[in-house]
Amino acid sequence: MATEALWQLGLDRVVLVPAGVPPHKPDGPHLPAALRARLVEAAVAGEPGLAMSSIELERPGPSFTADTLEALAAAEPGARLWFLLGADQLARLRSWRDPERIVRAARLAIAPRAGTDRPQAERLAAELAPGRADWLRIPLIGVSSSMIRARMAAGEPVRRLVPPAVEDLLRQEGLVPS
Repeated sequence: MATEALWQLGLDRVVLVPAGVPPHKPDGPHLPAALRARLVEAAVAGEPGLAMSSIELERPGPSFTADTLEALAAAEPGARLWFLLGADQLARLRSWRDPERIVRAARLAIAPRAGTDRPQAERLAAELAPGRADWLRIPLIGVSSSMIRARMAAGEPVRRLVPPAVEDLLRQEGLVPS
């Protein structure tokens, strides 16, 4: 999604932000923040236009998207921000903390997801972010972070589902089979 957004929206860069303390699961289970940061760094290494920010790792308490977007905007006054998310997460956006702050701070860049009703998602985007939502044209690929986590938990391989450097790091950490 990141590389598609980069060229489709004509962005200078896409910044991936690992959550410090994910608010939807503050007590886990999740990988330690430092390891998640290393995984993101591995994923973006050598990828032109992609970068990692540790902004949420440096802030105490739960990581809320609205706070992060506002901090990124303050750090780069005048920059136009997009918030990339899948259509499945768009359907949950109203349940997030301060969704109105999210759409005020950034345009939405929405990726279609399998099993999501596109017309319904488009109506929701128009309600939540009138005139501030862009749909990415990407193929529907049946790979999700939850599927990768489930495979890892079951000791199943994730080869070709994540970048090779990420797979290597997961293997070094004993999270996927050799």
